[in-house]
Amino acid sequence: MNTRFHGVGVAIVTPFTADHAIDFDGFGRVVRHISEGGVRYIVLQGTTGESPTVTKAEKKQLLQYLKENNPKNLPIVYGVGGNVTSEVVAGMSDIDFEGVDAILSVCPYYNKPGKRGVIEHFTRIADACPVPVILYNIPFRTGINMSAETICELAQHPNIIGVKEASCVIEQCMEIARDKPDDFLLISGDDVQAVPIISIGGVGVMSVIANAFPAKFSAMIDAALAGDFAFAQKELSQFLRIDPLLYEEGNPVGVKSLMHTMGLISNEVRLPLMKASDDLAERQRVVLQRDGLLELVAQ
Repeated sequence: MNTRFHGVGVAIVTPFTADHAIDFDGFGRVVRHISEGGVRYIVLQGTTGESPTVTKAEKKQLLQYLKENNPKNLPIVYGVGGNVTSEVVAGMSDIDFEGVDAILSVCPYYNKPGKRGVIEHFTRIADACPVPVILYNIPFRTGINMSAETICELAQHPNIIGVKEASCVIEQCMEIARDKPDDFLLISGDDVQAVPIISIGGVGVMSVIANAFPAKFSAMIDAALAGDFAFAQKELSQFLRIDPLLYEEGNPVGVKSLMHTMGLISNEVRLPLMKASDDLAERQRVVLQRDGLLELVAQ
């Protein structure tokens, strides 16, 4: 079995300077931080990378930088999606896929297609894409939920290899695990649901919080994959209170606040997001101290 996308993949942030240019030095620090923390792969230009406000030219620069500054040669999953199918397909001709191991493609948002439209959308992308495709189901953002039936139908396509499942409906994840092909990857799109999803057949998670705590979070996921759910459950309990504070003011506002506290990057984001309020940062600090995570920040 190909285990390239098992374990923790980090949906990596895009650091910005005070004038909101991309901070490539900061990006390099994050790449080294998560690589040394034992994550298995890097997801570039997903939601956590602020892909809606990063230009096409900047996305090219980030991808090239990552290819040239990837100390552990981790697999790269690149975000390629949209709600205009023809534009997504045409845009792939402008991407240098050398060194890209797969793409992550979000379910088309806002225009809310039905099942037939979703299947045709991803079929055309998978037919055109020179690397494997991982579906991304996140109904909270897109306005539609790809059903387990739709996902498993798309799983029959030879170039669609998995789904990042962020519906946060465990019954739907169980249905996918039951009906999918054996080699189709069920990947959690929610950090705190990752251990339960692994318990019913998932292979890992595309994580936000692992930007800040890659080693501790990877140890938890690796334990779950090895069947040590007692250890994984204990570790998960330490993340339960901090996790909501990553999203309270928008993603990646919360995790950038943590990383700013750690001295990794600034807490700057691009409008319409706003950097974390002082109140949020203080409540994060209180939770980190209460749950024994503050020493990890100090390291």
